[in-house]
Amino acid sequence: MTTTTTAAAAALTSSVGDGPPPSRSTTTITAGRTYHILKIEGYSSTLKAGRGQALRSSPFSAGGRTWYISYYPNGGRETNKHCISFFIHLDDDTVNDDVMAQVTFSLLDRHRNPVRSHTVTTTLYNFSVASSNALGFENFIRRDDLQRSEYLNDDCFAIAVRLVITEESPSFTVPPSNMHMDYGDLLSSKEGTDVEFVVGGETFAAHRLVLAARSPVFKAELFKPMEEGTTDVIKIDNMDAQVFKALLVFIYTDTWPEIGQDETTMVQQLLVAANKYSLSRLKIMCEDKLCSYIDTSSVVTMLMLADKYQCHGLKKSNFLPFVSKFQPREHQKTLAKTLVTIAKLPMDLNT
Repeated sequence: MTTTTTAAAAALTSSVGDGPPPSRSTTTITAGRTYHILKIEGYSSTLKAGRGQALRSSPFSAGGRTWYISYYPNGGRETNKHCISFFIHLDDDTVNDDVMAQVTFSLLDRHRNPVRSHTVTTTLYNFSVASSNALGFENFIRRDDLQRSEYLNDDCFAIAVRLVITEESPSFTVPPSNMHMDYGDLLSSKEGTDVEFVVGGETFAAHRLVLAARSPVFKAELFKPMEEGTTDVIKIDNMDAQVFKALLVFIYTDTWPEIGQDETTMVQQLLVAANKYSLSRLKIMCEDKLCSYIDTSSVVTMLMLADKYQCHGLKKSNFLPFVSKFQPREHQKTLAKTLVTIAKLPMDLNT
């Protein structure tokens, strides 16, 4: 069964003055699965909402229950003020039975296909637990990443929420892993550290076993036989202190580190560091971030970076569409041909 609803304007605009046009919701229900699409129209107007202030979608039905989605354009709290948050809520006042469900949130491209890099799935969750009838992601996507992406079109973007409701209720719910938080606390507390790094004039304490487990380069460096007269302090040259700090955060938490100002330069340097220490996941995350920064002023630098560090995804997925937009005049052909040569991508320059 497929239903299409339009949210009442007041439900989305009561907190932000005149507000955006109504968000549009489409729900497709198959057996115990519900696929709900929420379109945010007038995105820039929703930014008038304060931090921690949510806009609600129209209610929809799934598994004999009523649900709605809350959208926090400025994050739910101070720690994620730079992010957009989404949550799904069970909108029933009285729930006598367990309501078990797993939820997937996906950013959609212009063809309504999920964006793999911005698709996240929860564990099986009991929505009937008192005061816990909401589930979602506080750091679904950074606002600046969305605003630079192709997924924000005409001040609109859309997400899909896939809700899978189970008929059999387990005796208990296993909470999601918080291992990344525990390791993050271990890094910040400096308890049990056994090695120090001096980078850019700053000293960082860390744990040999953690670094070795995450990076084969660190493993080889930290567990090689120590020469007489050496210490547990390692100096790293040609790296910014903030880049090394971000590198450690990723190593300990496996999550994208908070990047301050001059993000483009920081991400480029972090990609170089990820390549140096064989952190393939971080390298791919950096490539994904850098895709948002490609323009006429940065394309040559980005392409040389991608070529030097074998960033095949960055080259093939993003430079071909960018370079293909060239309609070269005579004085532009040399540059365009150079870009194609470096990228090793086919292109007809005779148009």
